[in-house]
Amino acid sequence: IAAMIAWKDVHSEQVERVGYDVDTSELFVTWRRGGRTSIYSDVPPDVANQAATAWSVGKFLDENVKRTYNHRYEK
Repeated sequence: IAAMIAWKDVHSEQVERVGYDVDTSELFVTWRRGGRTSIYSDVPPDVANQAATAWSVGKFLDENVKRTYNHRYEK
C-alpha cells in the first residue's frame, strides 16, 4: 500500500507544489522549471510545514532544507 502524501500547491516562482509523507518523513518538492520532483529524507513534520507555508518557499528550501537533508529525484 502506497503511503499518503499530503500535497499543497504553493505560490512560488521556483516551486509548483510541496508534499509530505508522514510515514516516511519525506518532503517532496515539485519544481516549476523542468517539472522534476525532489525528495528530501528524514525531514521533521514541522520543517515540512514551514516549507509549505513559508513566505518565500524557494528561500526557505535554500536556507533550511537543501544542504541539511539527503536528496534524490523521483524516478
